[in-house]
Order: sequence, then C-alpha cells, then structure tokens
Amino acid sequence: MNRDRMEEGIRIFLEGVGERFEGDDLDATPRRVARAWSDDLLSGYAGDPGGEMSWSEAPSDSGPVVVRDVSFSSICVHHLLPFAGHAHVAYVPRRRLAGLSKIGRVVEAHARRMQIQERLTAEIVATLDRTLEPHGALVVLEAEHTCMTLRGARKLGSRLVTLATSGTLREDPAARREILDLLGFGTERTIARTS
Repeated sequence: MNRDRMEEGIRIFLEGVGERFEGDDLDATPRRVARAWSDDLLSGYAGDPGGEMSWSEAPSDSGPVVVRDVSFSSICVHHLLPFAGHAHVAYVPRRRLAGLSKIGRVVEAHARRMQIQERLTAEIVATLDRTLEPHGALVVLEAEHTCMTLRGARKLGSRLVTLATSGTLREDPAARREILDLLGFGTERTIARTS
C-alpha cells in the first residue's frame, strides 16, 4: 500500500468536507487515518489467506468440524463503511484437520480487505477447499452493515446472512442440513445462498 498517496487522498477528502487543518488534532488526521487503514482495517492485503492455514493428519473416522461465532469486521467496497458480525465455519475432513485458531485467521485475512459479504463468504470456502482438501465445506456469515444502518435505509439491527458451500455440503442436502442444525439455523431462518 502507498501510505503517502492515502494521506494525500484523505487530506483532499477533508478539504472537500470544508475542513481547513487549523488545529493540531486535524493536522495529523490524514497520517493517522492512513496508518489505521493500512495497518489494521485493510491489513489482509499484506498476505495470502491460505498461508494462515496449518493442519495435522485427520483420523480416518473424523466427523464434521464446526467452528461457530468467529467475530470479524470488514469494509464494504461500495461505500467504504464497515460491516461486522460472526462467521460460522464447517468442513468434513478428508485427510487434514485445521489448527483451530487457523480458521479464525483465514476469516480475518479475507475480511481485512475491501469486500462484499457474498464474495467474502465464497472466498473463505475456497481457501478451505484449497488448503484442507475436505470432502466439503460450509460458511455462514451474519453481519450488520453500517451502509444500511447509518445511511440509506437506516435500519438498525438489520443483518445480512450469506451461505457458501462446496463438495458434499453442497451436493448432499441431508449433510448440509446436519451442519446448519449444528449451527442453530433451523428451517424458520432464511439464509441467502451465494453458491
């Protein structure tokens, strides 16, 4: 990332708002904002999300692995506003079991980029497929988008729920239902499918 260009853009944006940089607090704002975005909010661009994954050999009788309530935050590519929520990740091991913390790291690496939630959901599944080579994978993301709660419709508490699947968890409705039941997504809850 080019932090100097980011600072320049932020200064132009603030001037467009009408700020004149007459106080010490505002004078350092472009530098602070550029650092926050490059070092934190968009830090996912710095590496390969698949590189976050490690694994061990899976026992031959391994059942589904489900990780619930992995918190994440991201930046909407449409309005550059944050959205935040929880990821629920499941896979059926073939030969590889992921290190538990690595699932959270993969979610974080993808989320710390400018995103739309539907693409983010699919990217996490694709990384699981590529790195773990499971029988199938499933990801559900639930998030509140400030582009809907702070602007536009201004509907506080509204959440978008997205689903992406692969392998047996895409092809076998009973296997997918089992995972969704484990996650607490009964038939009365609606999930928007992204794949």
